[in-house]
Amino acid sequence: MFLDFLAEKAGVTFKSSRWEAEVAKASLDSVPCMLVKPTTFMNLSGQAVSRLAAYYQIEPAQIVVVQDDLDLEPGRIKLVFNRGAGGHNGIKSIIEQLGTCQFARLRVGIGRPSEHMAPAAFVLSRFTTTEQEQVVGGFAEMAEAVGMIDRQGVVAAMNFYNRRG
Repeated sequence: MFLDFLAEKAGVTFKSSRWEAEVAKASLDSVPCMLVKPTTFMNLSGQAVSRLAAYYQIEPAQIVVVQDDLDLEPGRIKLVFNRGAGGHNGIKSIIEQLGTCQFARLRVGIGRPSEHMAPAAFVLSRFTTTEQEQVVGGFAEMAEAVGMIDRQGVVAAMNFYNRRG
């Protein structure tokens, strides 16, 4: 959803590619970038990311991965760099395929399921209206965070955004 927001902001559309991903080449705040939505199962996301990075000679440190996070309340963000997968199979795949965890991650809170719902089912379910509003309401801030990573570096962005309540 966030990548669709960025694509709309940049006036670009996603197209199928040979890398098992939908890709949109964009310019965000005058900075050229590539928006990538892997079309594989989430736990194979690293295939598309690593193939595109190799083809376009993109260093892992230039990659920002957007991921859902059960441990953050809906809409809250946290930036991390050079961290393990933390149980997230999509991130595990990206780390395995790139051979490093030296990339930025924008963790987006989706909250926890009730005790009666399995986490896997929760992650695959639709947001409630309130959750949708909370998550989508954070997209502008998320876009600012990605811009700050590019302009000032991931450490400065982490220091700024991770201190926020």
